[in-house]
Amino acid sequence: MSTASIETLKDVASVEVSPDRLPSATHEEILNGLTTDIYFIRTRDLLDHMGLLNAPVVAEVFARRSGIFAGAEETARLLRGKNVRIDAVPEGTPFKPKDTLMRLTGPYGAFGMYETTLLGMLASSTSWATAARECVEAADGKPVLCFGARHVHPAVAPVMERIAVKVGGCAGASCILGAKLLGQNPSGTIPHAAILMAGDTLKLAKVYDEITPAGETRVVLVDTFKDESEEALRVAQALGAHLGAIRLDTPSERGGVTPELIREVRYRLDMAGFKHVKIVATGGLTPERIRVLSGAGADTFGVGSYICHGAQIDMTLDLKEVDGKPVAKRGRLPGPLDNPLLVRV
Repeated sequence: MSTASIETLKDVASVEVSPDRLPSATHEEILNGLTTDIYFIRTRDLLDHMGLLNAPVVAEVFARRSGIFAGAEETARLLRGKNVRIDAVPEGTPFKPKDTLMRLTGPYGAFGMYETTLLGMLASSTSWATAARECVEAADGKPVLCFGARHVHPAVAPVMERIAVKVGGCAGASCILGAKLLGQNPSGTIPHAAILMAGDTLKLAKVYDEITPAGETRVVLVDTFKDESEEALRVAQALGAHLGAIRLDTPSERGGVTPELIREVRYRLDMAGFKHVKIVATGGLTPERIRVLSGAGADTFGVGSYICHGAQIDMTLDLKEVDGKPVAKRGRLPGPLDNPLLVRV
């Protein structure tokens, strides 16, 4: 399809989409306005007819609940070269409901059509950063890894994992592109599928140890076929000092990863002389579960669904000033609302 910018309703009518394409938007389609709501294009036509399209305005963004702000960097890239000044609180800043998080200053026509897109960027990024920070704080210094790629559309998985690490404070990300965007190597070892294909945990663990470069941590999943404590000891005895950690991902059908299980595995590993082997806990973790499992002896946490969906924070954009005059819809305050934390992006 054409990647020409969408600025009028006539432009929208000319858009043709191949039925064979992947439905996710390309970078060019996002930048050219194809992911906006139609009413913002209609607004352009109406304001252009009235001679108001490029009137100078001030717009502000806020959220209705508290959280950790993120997404300003991506928004700045969206509006690069658009003659728009962007002021925002720094990414990673905690905020309260109704705080002014971003201010846009410039001709309405330069950014108005991107309202849908930039609010989506800010809402998603802030939600992911907030949930990740909650998990990191619950872990109280122990590493939290983001394993959330499977819980969101692949088009946004790298964005989510990048935000979870860079802003939320996670120690690493499993998604290849997400980690590479951070300048990191992806975090992760082996899934249940590998063990099921091999037919035995220990058999796969030995091959894993054999082909893994020296100095790279070996982490082995121990809940596929046998009792977790038994399997942990089998792997530890076979790999010895090479084994860095075992991972517990016991499914809910077997009671999930519990503090009692963590304590038992830790006790049996210690009793057998494997105090160096750490325990990685994964599977449906929330901040509350992280605190409990950490207290039981877990050393590292892999979190997916909670980071992706645990904190839903919507963003709202209001026009606050038009052609130098304060404005507001009913129920809102007219004129820009100051936030001393705002800095130019």
